[in-house]
Amino acid sequence: MKPLNTISLNYTILLIFCAPNLFCLKAPENGTGEAALAAQSSDRGGTCKSMVESNGYDCEEHWVITKDGYVLNVLRIPLGRFVGCRKARNRPPVLLQHGMLLDARSWMLLSPTRSLPFNLADNGYDVWLVNSRGTEYSEGHTSLNNYDPAYWNWSWDELVAYDLPATFQYVYNQTGQKLHFVGHSQGTLMVMAAMSRDQLLNMLRSAALLCPIAYLGHTSSLLSRFITDNFIAEIICRIPSVDCSNMFTPYTGQNCCIKRSKTEIFLDHQPQPTAMKNVIHMCQMVRRGTLTMYDYNDCDENIKHYGQPTPPAYNMTCIPNDLPIFLSYGGADALADVNDVNLLLDCLKHHDPGKIVVQCIESYAHADYLMAEKAKEDVYDPLIAFLNKLP
Repeated sequence: MKPLNTISLNYTILLIFCAPNLFCLKAPENGTGEAALAAQSSDRGGTCKSMVESNGYDCEEHWVITKDGYVLNVLRIPLGRFVGCRKARNRPPVLLQHGMLLDARSWMLLSPTRSLPFNLADNGYDVWLVNSRGTEYSEGHTSLNNYDPAYWNWSWDELVAYDLPATFQYVYNQTGQKLHFVGHSQGTLMVMAAMSRDQLLNMLRSAALLCPIAYLGHTSSLLSRFITDNFIAEIICRIPSVDCSNMFTPYTGQNCCIKRSKTEIFLDHQPQPTAMKNVIHMCQMVRRGTLTMYDYNDCDENIKHYGQPTPPAYNMTCIPNDLPIFLSYGGADALADVNDVNLLLDCLKHHDPGKIVVQCIESYAHADYLMAEKAKEDVYDPLIAFLNKLP
């Protein structure tokens, strides 16, 4: 196990209380099972202006409403900066899904010439970046405000069941094309869980999994182990005076290649809120080494939600063997531990060898995939080359 002082970006446990509700919107159904609001040119001077348009790229803001009422903010970079890129038509859509306690800005912490979204746009892709429910730009709900405990009654099960399908359907309807998906950390968990249940496949062209976390039983992060083994999240939730809506529990490793300036930029925007139920669900995965839906730890409650006394499992062997997959993991990652990634790879052992690329970067940890100075050469360029080869 790594010494505590080698765990980069591991913070003391912090509680993040819900920010005031910024909007609570209702929108008409658009005939696709989700409601959507019209695209706007910028997000009230937010991410579009500060991180996209300021770097010479067009940016659109879209709103997607899930079937359970959450209002998701989605950014679109429809064109690259260069003349050739701006003339291209039928640009393949790519949806980027961030991890837990992050938001869409986490993809744009590097310079424009080195960040994944901008490189995708400059290579002819139509780039969409989603902000998950509860984060700064996706705080809205059609009937709840984020001071209501019911607003935070969700784990990543709901991200799989509601957020991902609504976002996929919206982008598919807007572009008329199947999507390439790129996920980091929890983003990979979301799409793998969906694929294992034969969901979204009719709209999915390929999946890129960066720091995949299907299994967490071998995580070597001292902080995550302490929180999990001592039931910290569950104990905090039982304290009447504590609002356990949001909790920052970073899981990372010895990131090899991040400049201090990038860490400071990261801290300007992150961590983002998440539901305590989501944290507890992750802790269950670490503690048990299994991949199931949220366990209510009560047979009657599980039967009420699932029709059985134990939560159903997500079976990674059910991911279609012919789906193009790009999978990259770091040898120094304390959350997506190599042993857990190997469990996932064992589930994918029958995958068509011509449809899967597996990359291990020995020196990389969890945050390197977003902030390492050489992430473009090490990860993004191979990923784009993989996408470019697909029909």
